[in-house]
Amino acid sequence: MTYAFRPDQPFTDDFRAIAAEQLTQAVATLQDRPDGVHEAIHNARKNFKRLRALYRLVAADAPHFQNYENARIRGMARNLSAVRDAAALVENAHYLRTTAGNDDEEKALSHVCAHLTTRRDRIAAAATDIEDRIAATIVNCEQALGALGQVTFDDRRRKTADRLTKGWQRTLKRAGRAREACGATAEATAFHELRKRAQDYRMYLGLMREAWPSAMQAKRSETKALVDTLGHLHDLAVMTQLINEDPALVGNSQDQAHLIAVVIARQEILRTDALKLATVVFQEEPERESQAVRLLWLKAGRD
Repeated sequence: MTYAFRPDQPFTDDFRAIAAEQLTQAVATLQDRPDGVHEAIHNARKNFKRLRALYRLVAADAPHFQNYENARIRGMARNLSAVRDAAALVENAHYLRTTAGNDDEEKALSHVCAHLTTRRDRIAAAATDIEDRIAATIVNCEQALGALGQVTFDDRRRKTADRLTKGWQRTLKRAGRAREACGATAEATAFHELRKRAQDYRMYLGLMREAWPSAMQAKRSETKALVDTLGHLHDLAVMTQLINEDPALVGNSQDQAHLIAVVIARQEILRTDALKLATVVFQEEPERESQAVRLLWLKAGRD
């Protein structure tokens, strides 16, 4: 199946099936590793993000399940994060190089890419316990699969519609508060919060695409652009923090100066773009949009 609810199915069965698919995909990826161990970790963490979003959507009706399983999945992702985070910094440095304004900046950013690549490889080589971490993650996935069998919901159509409406509205309200915060500050934490809420929203649009395929796809495309923009902004914040803690990682003082100049300029552009995109993505009032989702669900579930 796909990461999408089926309005004609009992919600409990559908919820369990969607979650189980994400967990089994993560296990298979970590075991088979068709594109290498680090890409497998990256893909498994995507599965975990989808799971956490799914569980947050039903938090009001299954609070204990959501709290416990969210903590479990968050721990699994963190357990695998060190090497992947180092690789993400390299990818972001290469992205930043494409925004260089002149030859000197491009040359300096090439040096930065080389330094961060060396750091990534060093971290990967030092991660001698990676197999143990993967094995522990697989065990946790199997335990999470077992926990799915214990969660149940009221499968009546209107109760399910109410559940989705409540989770949808909660996410939109949180996104609205995050967007307001971003309009008042340039702090990285505010934009990171908006990114998390936009990620949830994009996944919810995917979950509901059977109810309104054309509109949900258009909204998902807009939201993906916002998530990608905020992702670049977050990566730049992480890179800046790393440079502050250990300036030598990115080369000599001249390279550092060019990097900082490019980062500051790019951050300003990304913040402006993110706020514009967020205005489009979250233009509807939470109450109004969540009620529309409720009606769509009820209509789609009719025989």
